[in-house]
Amino acid sequence: MTRKAVDLNCDLGENFGYWRISEATDEELMDLISSANVATGFHAGDPNLMDKVVKGAVERGVAIGAHPGYRDLQGFGRRVIQANPDELVNDIIYQVGSLREFARRHGTKLQHVKPHGALYMEAARNAELSELLVDALSKSSPETSVFCMDVSETYRVAKAAGLKTVREFYADRDYDTSGSIVFTRRMRALNPEEVAEKCLRACKEGKVRTVEGEDIDITFESICFHSDTPGALQIGTAVRKALVEAGIHILPAEDILADAA
Repeated sequence: MTRKAVDLNCDLGENFGYWRISEATDEELMDLISSANVATGFHAGDPNLMDKVVKGAVERGVAIGAHPGYRDLQGFGRRVIQANPDELVNDIIYQVGSLREFARRHGTKLQHVKPHGALYMEAARNAELSELLVDALSKSSPETSVFCMDVSETYRVAKAAGLKTVREFYADRDYDTSGSIVFTRRMRALNPEEVAEKCLRACKEGKVRTVEGEDIDITFESICFHSDTPGALQIGTAVRKALVEAGIHILPAEDILADAA
């Protein structure tokens, strides 16, 4: 059965000062999505960018979430940092709190928290790290939801702790037969129409084709594409167009969760 509604999210603010990573502007991408994952300074982003993205999201009715990563500007947060667990949790709380203040400044709130890059993938397979992450968020941000993969330790631990969860489907990433995305540090260019068809099939059939050539089941409330993927604007435009033409509403994740309750 075709989904009636889905969240569409993208990572934004992933530049630093004058340095630009994305081909498209945050404003162009914000016009396509319902939820924004805002870089919080450790893998990308800075206070001026955070303020600008939050302001733009509020003006467009886009929900915002914190996108904390490893302390890895040089590697764009895609390298695992072997940090003391307490240090890592403190880094996450620091990043989430910084974006919360910008949200308050512009009269809004944090909808969600979504770890970035290598931190997201490490937590997905590492129960101990997920438990530390979930425990920290349960105490510091209990009102927010956690974005994660359906097959991840993060999802299992967050559900057990009673934290709200939003499962993601990745438009611009490949899947393996475990149901996990295939992590990559550098993305190739993709065909936007093929990506849109992949997303539409996931919404209609709950299926995705893996790199091994098998179809697997996939469960999600949100579709993600990345601002640093080559042709991100074209990908986001094609995905949004396909969903809308299929009668699938694009709504912030909190609305999707509310409708499912």
